[in-house]
Amino acid sequence: MPTLEVVRAMLDYNYTLHRRVWDSINALADEQFTQHVPYSHGSIRDHMVHLAATDSRWLRGLQGQPDARSFRLNPDDYPTRDSVRALCDGAAADVMAYINTLDEAAALYQPPGMPMTVWQTLLHLANHGTDHRAQVLRALHDFGAPTFDQDLVFYFMRG
Repeated sequence: MPTLEVVRAMLDYNYTLHRRVWDSINALADEQFTQHVPYSHGSIRDHMVHLAATDSRWLRGLQGQPDARSFRLNPDDYPTRDSVRALCDGAAADVMAYINTLDEAAALYQPPGMPMTVWQTLLHLANHGTDHRAQVLRALHDFGAPTFDQDLVFYFMRG
Protein backbone atom coordinates (compact mmCIF):
# COMPACT_ATOMS: atom_id res chain seq x y z
CA MET A 1 0.00 0.00 0.00
CA PRO A 2 1.41 3.45 -0.85
CA THR A 3 1.19 4.80 2.70
CA LEU A 4 2.30 8.36 2.01
CA GLU A 5 -0.03 8.73 -0.96
CA VAL A 6 -3.02 7.78 1.21
CA VAL A 7 -1.93 9.97 4.12
CA ARG A 8 -1.28 12.97 1.85
CA ALA A 9 -4.71 12.53 0.25
CA MET A 10 -6.41 12.35 3.64
CA LEU A 11 -4.60 15.43 4.93
CA ASP A 12 -5.34 17.33 1.73
CA TYR A 13 -9.02 16.38 2.16
CA ASN A 14 -8.90 17.50 5.77
CA TYR A 15 -7.34 20.89 5.13
CA THR A 16 -9.35 21.52 1.95
CA LEU A 17 -12.53 21.10 3.97
CA HIS A 18 -11.13 23.13 6.86
CA ARG A 19 -10.61 26.00 4.42
CA ARG A 20 -14.12 25.51 3.08
CA VAL A 21 -15.66 25.65 6.54
CA TRP A 22 -14.28 29.17 6.85
CA ASP A 23 -16.74 30.28 4.13
CA SER A 24 -19.50 29.25 6.52
CA ILE A 25 -17.76 30.74 9.56
CA ASN A 26 -17.45 34.05 7.77
CA ALA A 27 -21.25 34.16 7.40
CA LEU A 28 -21.58 34.43 11.19
CA ALA A 29 -21.98 37.58 13.23
CA ASP A 30 -18.94 38.27 15.44
CA GLU A 31 -20.84 37.32 18.60
CA GLN A 32 -21.88 33.98 17.07
CA PHE A 33 -18.24 33.11 16.38
CA THR A 34 -17.40 33.29 20.09
CA GLN A 35 -20.81 32.30 21.51
CA HIS A 36 -20.60 29.27 23.76
CA VAL A 37 -21.91 26.05 22.24
CA PRO A 38 -22.76 23.50 24.96
CA TYR A 39 -20.84 20.64 23.37
CA SER A 40 -17.25 19.50 23.09
CA HIS A 41 -14.93 22.54 23.00
CA GLY A 42 -17.54 25.28 23.21
CA SER A 43 -17.66 28.09 20.69
CA ILE A 44 -16.81 27.77 17.03
CA ARG A 45 -13.70 29.85 17.71
CA ASP A 46 -12.67 27.48 20.49
CA HIS A 47 -13.20 24.45 18.23
CA MET A 48 -11.04 25.92 15.49
CA VAL A 49 -8.27 26.87 17.94
CA HIS A 50 -8.46 23.34 19.34
CA LEU A 51 -8.00 21.86 15.87
CA ALA A 52 -4.93 24.02 15.13
CA ALA A 53 -3.47 23.39 18.59
CA THR A 54 -3.94 19.64 18.31
CA ASP A 55 -2.33 19.48 14.88
CA SER A 56 0.57 21.59 16.14
CA ARG A 57 1.00 19.50 19.29
CA TRP A 58 1.13 16.20 17.37
CA LEU A 59 3.49 17.70 14.80
CA ARG A 60 5.80 18.87 17.58
CA GLY A 61 5.83 15.31 18.90
CA LEU A 62 6.68 13.91 15.49
CA GLN A 63 9.52 16.41 15.20
CA GLY A 64 10.85 15.49 18.65
CA GLN A 65 10.29 18.93 20.14
CA PRO A 66 10.54 18.84 23.95
CA ASP A 67 7.41 20.97 24.51
CA ALA A 68 5.10 18.70 22.49
CA ARG A 69 3.14 17.31 25.42
CA SER A 70 2.82 20.66 27.19
CA PHE A 71 1.97 22.73 24.10
CA ARG A 72 -1.39 24.45 24.56
CA LEU A 73 -3.14 27.44 23.04
CA ASN A 74 -5.66 29.65 24.80
CA PRO A 75 -8.60 30.53 22.54
CA ASP A 76 -8.87 33.91 24.29
CA ASP A 77 -5.52 34.81 22.69
CA TYR A 78 -7.29 34.62 19.31
CA PRO A 79 -10.22 37.03 19.61
CA THR A 80 -11.00 37.52 15.91
CA ARG A 81 -11.82 35.31 12.98
CA ASP A 82 -8.74 36.63 11.18
CA SER A 83 -6.44 35.63 14.04
CA VAL A 84 -7.96 32.15 14.28
CA ARG A 85 -7.89 31.71 10.50
CA ALA A 86 -4.19 32.64 10.41
CA LEU A 87 -3.52 30.14 13.21
CA CYS A 88 -5.40 27.36 11.39
CA ASP A 89 -3.78 28.10 8.04
CA GLY A 90 -0.35 28.12 9.67
CA ALA A 91 -0.90 24.77 11.39
CA ALA A 92 -2.14 23.21 8.13
CA ALA A 93 0.84 24.57 6.20
CA ASP A 94 3.23 23.21 8.83
CA VAL A 95 1.72 19.71 8.69
CA MET A 96 1.70 19.66 4.89
CA ALA A 97 5.30 20.92 4.72
CA TYR A 98 6.30 18.16 7.17
CA ILE A 99 4.62 15.36 5.24
CA ASN A 100 6.29 16.56 2.05
CA THR A 101 9.69 15.88 3.66
CA LEU A 102 8.87 12.22 4.33
CA ASP A 103 9.61 9.07 2.41
CA GLU A 104 7.94 5.70 2.99
CA ALA A 105 10.58 4.59 5.51
CA ALA A 106 10.12 7.77 7.55
CA ALA A 107 6.34 7.27 7.51
CA LEU A 108 6.79 3.85 9.14
CA TYR A 109 9.01 5.21 11.92
CA GLN A 110 7.70 5.50 15.49
CA PRO A 111 9.42 8.47 17.13
CA PRO A 112 10.53 8.07 20.76
CA GLY A 113 7.75 8.97 23.17
CA MET A 114 5.07 8.76 20.49
CA PRO A 115 2.30 6.15 20.75
CA MET A 116 2.01 5.59 16.98
CA THR A 117 4.06 5.61 13.83
CA VAL A 118 4.37 8.80 11.78
CA TRP A 119 1.76 7.71 9.22
CA GLN A 120 -0.70 6.66 11.93
CA THR A 121 -0.29 9.97 13.72
CA LEU A 122 -0.86 11.95 10.53
CA LEU A 123 -3.91 9.88 9.66
CA HIS A 124 -5.20 10.57 13.17
CA LEU A 125 -5.01 14.31 12.42
CA ALA A 126 -7.29 13.88 9.42
CA ASN A 127 -9.75 11.79 11.42
CA HIS A 128 -9.69 14.22 14.35
CA GLY A 129 -10.27 17.10 11.94
CA THR A 130 -13.31 15.38 10.43
CA ASP A 131 -14.79 14.76 13.87
CA HIS A 132 -14.51 18.35 15.04
CA ARG A 133 -15.42 19.80 11.64
CA ALA A 134 -18.70 17.86 11.91
CA GLN A 135 -19.30 19.47 15.30
CA VAL A 136 -18.53 22.92 13.87
CA LEU A 137 -20.80 22.32 10.88
CA ARG A 138 -23.65 21.39 13.20
CA ALA A 139 -23.14 24.56 15.25
CA LEU A 140 -22.94 26.62 12.06
CA HIS A 141 -26.22 25.07 10.90
CA ASP A 142 -27.83 25.94 14.23
CA PHE A 143 -26.69 29.56 13.77
CA GLY A 144 -28.25 29.61 10.28
CA ALA A 145 -24.94 29.71 8.40
CA PRO A 146 -24.56 27.75 5.15
CA THR A 147 -23.01 24.31 5.54
CA PHE A 148 -21.99 21.49 3.21
CA ASP A 149 -21.60 17.74 3.01
CA GLN A 150 -18.10 16.67 4.01
CA ASP A 151 -18.19 13.07 2.83
CA LEU A 152 -14.83 11.87 1.57
CA VAL A 153 -16.43 10.49 -1.59
CA PHE A 154 -17.29 14.03 -2.75
CA TYR A 155 -13.69 15.11 -2.24
CA PHE A 156 -12.42 12.19 -4.33
CA MET A 157 -15.07 12.71 -7.02
CA ARG A 158 -14.38 16.41 -7.46
CA GLY A 159 -12.25 15.47 -10.46
